[in-house]
Amino acid sequence: MARLNLWRWGVFGLAGLYFLVPLAASVVFTVDVPGEGLTFDAYSQILSTDGFTDSLLLSLELAVATIAVVLLLMVPAMVALRLGAPRLRPVVEVVCSLPLVVPPIAFVAGIVTVLKWGPEHLSRTPLFQTFVALQNPDFPLVLVLAYVVMALPFVYRALDAGLRAVDVRTLVEAARSCGANWPQALVQAVLPNLRGALLNSSFLTLALVLGEFTVAQLLGFRPFAVWIVNVSGSQAQLSVAVSVLSLLLTWALLLVLAGFGGRTRTTSRG
Repeated sequence: MARLNLWRWGVFGLAGLYFLVPLAASVVFTVDVPGEGLTFDAYSQILSTDGFTDSLLLSLELAVATIAVVLLLMVPAMVALRLGAPRLRPVVEVVCSLPLVVPPIAFVAGIVTVLKWGPEHLSRTPLFQTFVALQNPDFPLVLVLAYVVMALPFVYRALDAGLRAVDVRTLVEAARSCGANWPQALVQAVLPNLRGALLNSSFLTLALVLGEFTVAQLLGFRPFAVWIVNVSGSQAQLSVAVSVLSLLLTWALLLVLAGFGGRTRTTSRG
């Protein structure tokens, strides 16, 4: 047992060094200016830098929209799959895992082909305005659709794990026997027992949207990740400072999520 604990702490220590050493080096790079000593100008300039607020708000808006769409799509589908067609689970799992196999470059190439094909062939139809609205730079819906597809593998795994821990059929039958219709049974009986899975799905989707670069860059939009890369060419310390803060924010959200999930499980047991 002592050897097992020693090995465990050794692994944790190596993992901590693997993550903390690059983070510490990044922090030193942002605060140590040759000839000036320690300074926090890189952090104080973040809010006043051109494009920071707009890009961050755009990414947060895209994240909220993506979370809403992917949950509205996947939660009823997963519940219906578990209740009515469990044999189709392997098929759905393979379909939801495809975004992990398709390279982002190929994915973007397909999106660009569709966006170019639409205006060329539908310019005289009402659908032309749909293609224009999808590419609105103020809120590009095409990015929401792309992020929904990219988030499917993570959301599927999180919801599947949550549904495996819940007797969905009994919950639905109990709600139906009390007079609830199907939407009420889903919202009032099933969803409260999937709170942890829903939180995990939302966090993973949020992290995906905030950190995604390839699709947004190739489609010509400028969310937060693209803004950081663009700024790095002229203001390296500022871009690293923003990256450090975004990483710390992500870790803080993860800790909050873990703590909230732990309290939820403790309350349900009590």
